[in-house]
Amino acid sequence: MGSVVSYIGQLCRQQNKQEVERHLRANDRTFNLSYRYANNAIKTSKYNIFTFLPLNLFEQFRRLANCFFLFLFTLQLIPQISSLAWFTTAALLILVLSITAVKDATDDIKRHKSDNEVNNREVRILVDGEFRTEKWMNVQVGDVIKLENNQFVTADLLLLSSSEPLNVVYVETAELDGETNLKVKQALTVTGGMGDSTEALARFNGEVKCEPPNSRLEIFKGTLMVDSQSYALDNGRVLLRGCTLRNTEWCFGLVIFGGPDTKLMQNSGKTTFKRTSMDHFMNVLVLCIFVFLLSMCSVLAIGHAVWEAKEGSVFTVFLPPEPDVDVPLSSFLCFWSYVILLNTVVPMSLFVSVEAIRLVNSYYIDWDWKMYYPKSDTPAQARTTTLNEDLGQIKYIFSDKTGTLTQNIMTFNKCTIGGKSYGELLDTSGQRIEITENTPRVDFSWNHLADPKFVFHDHNLVAIVKEGNMEAQAFFRLLALCHTVMPEEKRQGELYYQAQSPDEGALVTAARNFGFVFRSRTPETIAVLEMGELVIYELLAVLDFNNVRKRMSVIVRNPDGKLTLYCKGADAIIFERLHTSCNTLMALTTRHLNEYAGDGLRTLVLAYKDLDENYVQEWMQRHHEASTIIEDRDEKLDRLYEEIEKDLLLLGATAVEDKLQDGVPQTIEQLAKADIKIWVLTGDKQETAENIGYSCNMLQEEMKHVFIVAANTAEGVKEELQSARRKMCPAAAEEPNVTRARPGLLWLHKTETVHDDKVDGKYGLVINGHSLAFALEKGLELELLRTACMCQTVICCRVTPIQKAQVVELVKKYKQAVTLAIGDGANDVSMIKAAHIGVGISGQEGMQAVLSSDFSFAQFRYLQRLLLVHGRWSYLRMCKFLQYFFYKNFTFTFVHVWYAFFCGFSAQTVYDQWFVSMYNVAYTVLPVLGMSLFDQDVNDRWSSQYPQLYLPGPLNIYFNKKAMVCCVIHSCYSSLVVFFVPWAAMHDTVGDNGKDIADYQSFALVVQTCLLIVVNIQMCLDTHYWTPVNHSFMWGSLVLYFATTFAMHSNDIFSIFTSVFPFIGTARNTLSQPNVWLTIFLTCLLCGLPVMAFRFTVIQLWPSINDKVRHKVREEPLPGPPSRRLPARRMRSRRSSYAFSHTHGCGDLVTSRRFLRKHPPTSQVTLFKQINSHLAPNQPQLCRVDTVESEQQAR
Repeated sequence: MGSVVSYIGQLCRQQNKQEVERHLRANDRTFNLSYRYANNAIKTSKYNIFTFLPLNLFEQFRRLANCFFLFLFTLQLIPQISSLAWFTTAALLILVLSITAVKDATDDIKRHKSDNEVNNREVRILVDGEFRTEKWMNVQVGDVIKLENNQFVTADLLLLSSSEPLNVVYVETAELDGETNLKVKQALTVTGGMGDSTEALARFNGEVKCEPPNSRLEIFKGTLMVDSQSYALDNGRVLLRGCTLRNTEWCFGLVIFGGPDTKLMQNSGKTTFKRTSMDHFMNVLVLCIFVFLLSMCSVLAIGHAVWEAKEGSVFTVFLPPEPDVDVPLSSFLCFWSYVILLNTVVPMSLFVSVEAIRLVNSYYIDWDWKMYYPKSDTPAQARTTTLNEDLGQIKYIFSDKTGTLTQNIMTFNKCTIGGKSYGELLDTSGQRIEITENTPRVDFSWNHLADPKFVFHDHNLVAIVKEGNMEAQAFFRLLALCHTVMPEEKRQGELYYQAQSPDEGALVTAARNFGFVFRSRTPETIAVLEMGELVIYELLAVLDFNNVRKRMSVIVRNPDGKLTLYCKGADAIIFERLHTSCNTLMALTTRHLNEYAGDGLRTLVLAYKDLDENYVQEWMQRHHEASTIIEDRDEKLDRLYEEIEKDLLLLGATAVEDKLQDGVPQTIEQLAKADIKIWVLTGDKQETAENIGYSCNMLQEEMKHVFIVAANTAEGVKEELQSARRKMCPAAAEEPNVTRARPGLLWLHKTETVHDDKVDGKYGLVINGHSLAFALEKGLELELLRTACMCQTVICCRVTPIQKAQVVELVKKYKQAVTLAIGDGANDVSMIKAAHIGVGISGQEGMQAVLSSDFSFAQFRYLQRLLLVHGRWSYLRMCKFLQYFFYKNFTFTFVHVWYAFFCGFSAQTVYDQWFVSMYNVAYTVLPVLGMSLFDQDVNDRWSSQYPQLYLPGPLNIYFNKKAMVCCVIHSCYSSLVVFFVPWAAMHDTVGDNGKDIADYQSFALVVQTCLLIVVNIQMCLDTHYWTPVNHSFMWGSLVLYFATTFAMHSNDIFSIFTSVFPFIGTARNTLSQPNVWLTIFLTCLLCGLPVMAFRFTVIQLWPSINDKVRHKVREEPLPGPPSRRLPARRMRSRRSSYAFSHTHGCGDLVTSRRFLRKHPPTSQVTLFKQINSHLAPNQPQLCRVDTVESEQQAR
């Protein structure tokens, strides 16, 4: 009942005027209900109990074939023109509709269950002065709700207060933007004072005026009115549905948007009915066949009129005409009789078989153990059973990055300290050793606070740290001090770090494992356990990160009173600020950075500087003055930062790996060989996305140019796109080459196709979110598409979920190509729904993407097998099935046409009536199903070894208009042979007993036997892969035919059903004649030899890629599984530092006086005693290059 109310409510809201501003009052449901805002219930299902039948039937009858069979059923209800019983068509039509309806209902029930699971979650709502537990679906706009740690955010909320100082909360937004790092939100001071007081929250009657519901995740504009005072609201005050509360005991929020109005649902896209390109083509094909059928029937009806006028009077003696039926009326009735008789050109069994083939091919995906991921016990799943063949026609793949290409795991991989690189293993000859799961790991058992998940393999680094190497200890001390990470100790000795950037968390964890454990912080201090000894540093200042500075620094005082500035940042930024004594060390570090960048690692340079006490005091005073002014505050602070961050001394550099999923580069390489274009659409920042692009081999140093589009105006974006296009193809016309057509059913659908420009060389394109917003506008979308399609790789970064869907829709609209979208989070749902095929990754960001997808599995690498094996086989099998099915049925039907010239155009069937009924249902259905379910031109290993085999799919070579015309011509030839060879052989022929055997029944038996054997021979020629099932189906169908024919033509059955089985003794008498078998042999020879000769000639002169690979299969042994190979190191000048955060750093909050709660001191774990080793005195730094011999001597 709830779905009915929700449906009616949606209709009512649609009739209302479009919302231009939202106005709500806290704790006043009566006021808020007057605006008829949506409640918090969501609906992703397509149907309800009332709309299922009409909507599902409407969708099914959009398939023209179903309309055609409904029309035939109507004709068969008229006895004057029907030669077949009405229930034969009705039963099959009801069966097809029912199977599809049950399948659609099953899929929709799963969506209903998912919706109910979400809508019935519980949350605490303030009602009548007390908090009550209510379901999510009952939450209304204006309600005050309470959230607790690790709970999902119920709706889009205005944050009122929290348990944390300064009323901040930490939220994880992975479901929204794919980012797993925590984000900080802060309540207004005016509402934060209410704390957790129920009375204060119940009295709160603030009014909010804000923007209407929209899909912009990064922007929120509104005002809060409290006691006649107005307070500005922005995105930092709002918690969005889909986020998860972290590290916050509790918080209270005011519901602003609920259910379908939330930004998460606004970005989720609409659930659409997906049909394959084959279905669309079949619609057009069925229409053309229907027109062809009407044309044939019209010709035959005219022939009937001519025959009746000239020859009909001769037969009136023993075939008297019906009263009041003249020649025109007889011809009219004959026309409809032929429509019924010749409807086998598109039999009902075709569509039943199509659904069966799709269903079984879907099970193949579910059963494929090579797509099973044992670590999470996740098999591949075909959640939709109607889109299999589209998997073999994909031209564009749109992929998320975080969690799809990567594992959402940052690992400390390598580092360089004092000119020596650590983290790489070398053999005695100096060659790199591949690190595998069996490679010995560094034992950190000496450190009781080490993270057990941390993995490192170079034992030399631990050794020098333990030996007290000053540079190495300073290196990790810097990592333990220079950050904004928040520690959490849930149990004694169990530390958890919460970082705004996962990279920063990885570096602090590395310092922790190497003996420099960051334990706690206050606004004034940082506590670090250095090699077992607790050291408290006084934190004087945090020089925060931003996108311009690209570095972060802290100024600390150690227990000895020594002042030091620690700095980390991008190499280019830090190198400009180094002391001249570091030039030699900088050269060595640069060489190591190039090596790390070549391995796709994200690098960061570390440096320090000792400071004078008097200078720091004076600088701190100026810093305080600059931070308290309003005008030009940022500029003055930047000048102060520049002043103190110079003449730094280089320590080394870190290399962090944004860990890719296994097999991602190899998968992308194979898909690229199949001419599939992959676009990455990610919410991550540009630098991060570029790094992953290089790591995945999507962006390559060999590319002529990688264009960056980052303009902030529409005109600037247009200039950058045009400049890139002109550089790639100077000779290209300024206006795109657009072809307009009207394909589809009844030519009502208009299409515009933008053709690709030819490009010499490889190019890449990177465009950010705000530039993409301009590029997707009406005037620039074709320029964007044209430029992007000229590039081998396209990366769109900082994009919103709705922009992902818009990019997919743009390609669908103007390229007329099959698209696939793959992602793992709720931010990918709209893209998954928009694409022809949606694939969900069962990852760390929930199940939203999987629930909205058509196919799902656990790892990106399985996409290669899904497309190159299952997709290609499904497409190949479906094309073979359709070609063969139309061939056998057109041949069957054309024989009726030729027979019309010998039966006075009377619509008499040439075959035994029982053969007509069983031809598609029993005699030919199993052999073609066997071929369509088991056939494969090459096995799965060869399919993966040669991705070029996939190329015919996107080009739609195997089944198109040309292939259909060839099929009709082939059928016409075969039908002529099948009819006229038996006719000529049996005309005026007598048997061994001297009796005439050229009667109608004998001729019908010979023709239908020839037809059945000919179509089986054709199926044998089309089959590449024979299995016992294929053999049993083919030989079984022939045995079934002869067995049923002899049974139906027997004396016994004739004596029981005299009028039903009139062909008494025909099989026994006819098939005992040698000349009949000679006729059958000659017919089969004439039908089969031309096909074999034609195919032999084509393979010899114009072999396809399939022919070449199949020849290679016969010549070479089966390829083994791909071996793991050590990736070649790419040397490139481009390096990238990691992202400290995706927004401005939170240094101000870290140093706030009221920021942290006071925790009782915990007892520290003493690892071992060692003399306190602080940074060496500040002096010109000399470069030291250690050799193996010198290290051994030192030891």
